[in-house]
Amino acid sequence: MANDTSAIKPYKGKEGGKKEQVADMFNNISKTYDVLNRMMTMGIDTIWRKKAIRSLKSIAPQLILDVATGTGDFAIESLRILNPKKIIGVDISQGMLDVAQQKINKKGLEGRFEVQLGDSERLQFEDNTFDAVTVAFGVRNFENLAQGLSDIRRVLKPGGKAIILELSNPTAFPVKQLYHFHFHTLTPALGKLISKDSSAYSYLPESVANFPDGARFAAITNSVGFKETRVRPQTFGFCTIYECTK
Repeated sequence: MANDTSAIKPYKGKEGGKKEQVADMFNNISKTYDVLNRMMTMGIDTIWRKKAIRSLKSIAPQLILDVATGTGDFAIESLRILNPKKIIGVDISQGMLDVAQQKINKKGLEGRFEVQLGDSERLQFEDNTFDAVTVAFGVRNFENLAQGLSDIRRVLKPGGKAIILELSNPTAFPVKQLYHFHFHTLTPALGKLISKDSSAYSYLPESVANFPDGARFAAITNSVGFKETRVRPQTFGFCTIYECTK
């Protein structure tokens, strides 16, 4: 089973493990990340995010951890939809967190949304701390997927939920062919043009293609101790929402 996702790295031929390279990559593209993200997904990611967040309404979480929080969009939308007391966002890229902090300051969210530099696979929190954990487009960047998911489960309270949103690989014709063109040809070209880092946006489709999505992902969440994992494909299989219950 492909629990170890360390083989796919952003910068081929460059020294350093996947974790270091991913941090470097996001530091490099942090200022243009939001623009490129909207362009890459044609804005559909905003619909996926809202759907994923709403799946937590039934448990009304008051303390949420947003893993691989990036520029903070998912956490900010969670605050709006769920109205928890607090969200803590963790990321390995200081560049991305700087952008998130600017948003926090601009929107006056200090005290409700806090960001911290940290390793998503070795979270700096006590066991059974959070009502919910969210990860949007972050787990495929983990160096060791099983280890990261196990640590997410560790910091969740019993009965808590992890909501994981991740890109998938469509299999039906002609969606598969359109997807392949969009992510393997158009996305790297846009990335090079806007972010000046073509490697980052060549890594994106490669990381998705090698990610164990769907039932394979659920098998890993079950293997690390989650009681149940619901697999909810979105938009012809472009993306999947995973609901994992501790």
